[in-house]
Amino acid sequence: MFEVAEYIGIIAFAISGFFVAVRSKLDFLGVLISVFLTAFGGGIIRDVIADRTPYAFSSDVPALIIIVVMTLLIVLKYHKRDSIENRPFFILSDSIGLISFSITGAMIAMEAALNITGVLALSFITAVGGGITRDVIINEVPFVFKTGFYGTISLLVGLGMYLLQKANLLNPYMMTVLFVAGVTLRMVAYYRKWSIPLQ
Repeated sequence: MFEVAEYIGIIAFAISGFFVAVRSKLDFLGVLISVFLTAFGGGIIRDVIADRTPYAFSSDVPALIIIVVMTLLIVLKYHKRDSIENRPFFILSDSIGLISFSITGAMIAMEAALNITGVLALSFITAVGGGITRDVIINEVPFVFKTGFYGTISLLVGLGMYLLQKANLLNPYMMTVLFVAGVTLRMVAYYRKWSIPLQ
């Protein structure tokens, strides 16, 4: 289940990173770095904290996924399309990546026997760490800091994983339900413009 969620997250965030790079008018190397950071950044930070060899460095599959995704997007000429970020395909891919990586972060934390703080932290870092790193490098305010409900959903998914484990209900079926619920919540929050008010 970890590998399935990880692959889904890599594919989704590779697409997201590609679109952000295109919007910022980066060259090919810039696009490649944006895709790499978005897809792998959070997972690398997660694995370092959990004292693991980063999955992106120990398996050839993640790099292959990146190559295939970038090739398809270029062949389909997505880099020449305007206003990509507000299109449903971008929002959906970003939402899928957010939830998938939130789940894998929580799984690694629970495998390392971390407490609820550790589970929430690794869930959050895995989901948004790569995006934050990417945005800082291209000199933008990280997206997660501009819309309060984005990171909150990641924390809710991490909490859901922790509670399912404590209730001995953590299985592929329940994780699938949590995944669908998380993606649905993210899509509804985006289109209804939900946010956490400062006051």
